Amino acid sequence: MSDSFGAWMSEKRGAMNLVRLATVFLVATSWALVADAGAQAGAALRDGSHDFDFNIGVWHTHIRRIPDPWSGSDKSVVLDGTVTVRKVFDGRAQLEEIEADGPNGHWEGMTLFLYNPEAHQWSQSFIDSKMATLNSPEIGAFHDGRGELFSSDTFNGKAILVRAVWSNIAPDAHRFEESFSNDGGKTWAPAFIAELKREKEVAAAKMVRTSAETIDGARDEAQRAFDFDLGKWKTHSSRLLHPLTGSKEWVDLDGVSVVKKVWGGNANLAEYKADGPVAGHLELMALRWFNPTTHEWNIDFATPTVGTFGTVPGVGQFKNGRVDFYDYELINGRSVLVRFSMWRIDADRAQSEQAFSDDGGKTWEVNWINKYTRVKDE
Repeated sequence: MSDSFGAWMSEKRGAMNLVRLATVFLVATSWALVADAGAQAGAALRDGSHDFDFNIGVWHTHIRRIPDPWSGSDKSVVLDGTVTVRKVFDGRAQLEEIEADGPNGHWEGMTLFLYNPEAHQWSQSFIDSKMATLNSPEIGAFHDGRGELFSSDTFNGKAILVRAVWSNIAPDAHRFEESFSNDGGKTWAPAFIAELKREKEVAAAKMVRTSAETIDGARDEAQRAFDFDLGKWKTHSSRLLHPLTGSKEWVDLDGVSVVKKVWGGNANLAEYKADGPVAGHLELMALRWFNPTTHEWNIDFATPTVGTFGTVPGVGQFKNGRVDFYDYELINGRSVLVRFSMWRIDADRAQSEQAFSDDGGKTWEVNWINKYTRVKDE
């Protein structure tokens, strides 16, 4: 993919809008209260959890991209390629992998679709392979067989609205269009149009891209750094209930983590399920993806009840077999530095920890510990 196309994708997608595992656990109670408050309003809404089922499969895509939707020019860039979509997270999310070729070379992208059962809405979060930043999610719902998701962004330095639309949905074809608005949604200018047709008699193996089919052989050491974590793990978790308060009250959970390579090895998905006598049942999905420009890894999380990624990603690099992800977050009304760390102990054991600092990193309080033991014969 050309630098100009990559720059356009970076400009178009805008700032990252993610949330970390730390925040997921800390605000679990708040989410529960919000869910209760919205239950009556949501009761009248239709269940849209299967609205994107039409999208599952392997598709040929014909893409037309308009570099400047408001220029008045009919100039566009045409690409053709393949879109592969499968369910993840026990069917509560979808992973979409895109490959296409055009006059500017080869381009790849990855999308995660997440459903919010309380709001009855879907979110779409996209990563471009060259720039490796996760866009602010587009959020919306289906009405009368047409899906419309919205977000805000910038284009050429100016604030715009973005609308993603799925239409003309049939068993073997559909249309996707992304449009921009610079007048508050009164008018929309198409910027990205894709016509998709289902590929017939596609082998099941093509639904999951394997390392042999992609660039695994060319991946450098930094890209392979998370390979030790692939597989199924028995997981024992300990959580400090009230961080940064002087509390010493910990609770335990036991469960399973499953980690799978996606996007040709440039990313992986980890699904975590655990139960504890105090914490109850918890489920999380973690997306970790590699930035080939900075040689850094990014991490973000989602839960079944929220249906979208949040505000801040964890970003870090592996050093001596350990990765430390850092970001600043608002915890209980205070801005604190957050560190999420993970390392391999040996072939069958690994560990991760989360810690907070309210003095700019001078001291750290560990508040979440996960110990992993590999489940063999998986």
